[in-house]
Formats: sequence, structure tokens, C-alpha cells
Amino acid sequence: MNVAFFSTKKYDQASFLTVNEGRHHLRFLEPHLTAETAALAKDSDAVCVFVNDTVDAEVLEELARLGVRFIALRCAGFNNVDLAAAARLGIGVGRVPAYSPYAVAEHTVALMLTLNRQIHRAYNRIREGNFSLDGLLGFDFHGRTVGLIGSGKIGAITAKILLGLGCQVIAYDPFPNAECTALGVEFVELDHLFRTAHIISLHCPLTPENHHLISSDALSKMRDGVMIINTSRGALIDTLAVIEALKSGRVGYLGLDVYEEEGDLFFEDLSDQIIADDIFTRLLTFPNVLITGHQAFFTRNALDNIAATTIANLTEFETSGRCANTPPVK
Repeated sequence: MNVAFFSTKKYDQASFLTVNEGRHHLRFLEPHLTAETAALAKDSDAVCVFVNDTVDAEVLEELARLGVRFIALRCAGFNNVDLAAAARLGIGVGRVPAYSPYAVAEHTVALMLTLNRQIHRAYNRIREGNFSLDGLLGFDFHGRTVGLIGSGKIGAITAKILLGLGCQVIAYDPFPNAECTALGVEFVELDHLFRTAHIISLHCPLTPENHHLISSDALSKMRDGVMIINTSRGALIDTLAVIEALKSGRVGYLGLDVYEEEGDLFFEDLSDQIIADDIFTRLLTFPNVLITGHQAFFTRNALDNIAATTIANLTEFETSGRCANTPPVK
């Protein structure tokens, strides 16, 4: 198949060219997929997209007009794709349901530990010759209650790590994972998790039902000084509400690997530009906020697995017209 890759970086090209071995003709493009850039997919049978590409009805209609028959997502999430429109237009969709849950789980716990022991601040102090410990006081994770929202593969691995640290782990999930139950994770109602957990970590896909799950109302139920970690999707958190909660002290620590308006920021070098997003820049002013740029997935293992599954999805669709990794259409 002729495949146009959008939003590509050098590391994407390296991993996909290694795995592809000439099976498909791959064309790598730097721009995000949008209504304005969709024309770049001309003469392509498929497009390969990432988390910040726009694959709404307008884009899909243009892709269909160009003859594109398949959307290959090189990620697990599919909230940026209008699946109903794709089905109506006869365009297949495939995703990578699991690439390295360990990568995301380990990054999640790294954010927790870094925020708690303020490693990021200590690193900068030491480089300036400041060896004072004032303001760097942390707490023992042992005995703390951690609430996981979502108990899939990433949530289950995160639970294992936290249990190893001596935490009590509770979880909320409409479809509880039996593996977590076997580990000793207690499944509770969402309000109970909000009221009880010292640390709350998000491990669920973004859906219309859980948009801004962490809202002003949810924050009002939480412990003072709660730690919130999000390595899932940015729009699970109402950013303005969490800023107010940071100002009041209700949120004591915030670790983000995703941001609801990250599309114009993440994966790009903007170090010589003025960031126009005032909400994001406000987050950067808090000493108890730690942000990484959608980095949690970024391990060599994950990139190899993403490339292998994506190429397999393309090959399966080319040969059978179907893809086992098609997301469910609601």
C-alpha cells in the first residue's frame, strides 16, 4: 500500500523503515493532518496518524475523495477520529491497542516520585550550588492510598509498582480488571476514590462521557493537598478548574504528560518562540506542577511495538479488507 505518514519525526521514520522491510511504500510528512493538509495524502491508499492529528468528518470526506481507504493510528487512543463518519465513507481504521504498558506505567510512577521528592527542583538547585533542603520536604509513599481511574493494562502495571512501594491501591472502573482484584486492588465508586485517595492517577481513554472528569465538582471532594497524575488524555482534566485548585491548595501536586490543548505545543521545539497559550504558561508558574510533553510512551520498546503493529494492520487490511485492531464504533 502507498501510505502517507503525518506528524512524523526522525524516530518514527527509523522505527517504521526498519520494521516495514519494503512491504509498503511509506511517505513521511511533517505536518499534522488537518482539513488544510489532507491534500498531501494524494495517491495514497492509507494514511498513518498520531494523537494530535485531526481525523474528523471533514478530513475523512477529503481523504475518501482522494481514494484513501484506511486510517492507521500509531497510538492506542482514537478520540481524534470520527469513527461513524469513517464507517459511512467505507474507510477502515486500525489502532495499536497495546505497545508498551510498562513504559506508560513507569513514567506515571516517575512523575509521582519526582513531584513528591521534588527531584526536578533539587536538580536545578544543585547545579546552582544551592544545597539547602528548605522547601524539598516529601512524604513516604508507604501506607498512602492511591486511586487509579481505569484498570486496563497500564492501570494494572501501575498498581503492581505502587503495591511494591507499600501503597494501598483502590480503583474505579466500570469494567473492573480481575488481574487487579487478584493483586489486592479494591474497586470502589468514583466519589469514594475522590474522597479517599492521597494520589489520583488517570488511566482511561477519553470519551464524551468522561470529558473533564476532573472538574470543579470532583476537585471539591478530594483531600487537601491531593496529588493528581495524568498520562492518559489531556481533556480528562478541566485545566482552569485544576489551576484554581492549585491556587487554593486543594491540589498539592500535579503531574501531566498530556494537556487538553497540546496539539499546537507538544512534539515541537518552541524554545525560541513565545508560547501564546496563557493557560499552559500559568501552569508552568507553579512549583508543584511537573509537565512532560506526551513522553510517557517514548521508549525504544514501545516504538518498535508501535511500528510492528501498525505495519501488521496495514498488511492485514491490504490482504483481507479488514483489521482486527479496529476501534469499536458506538
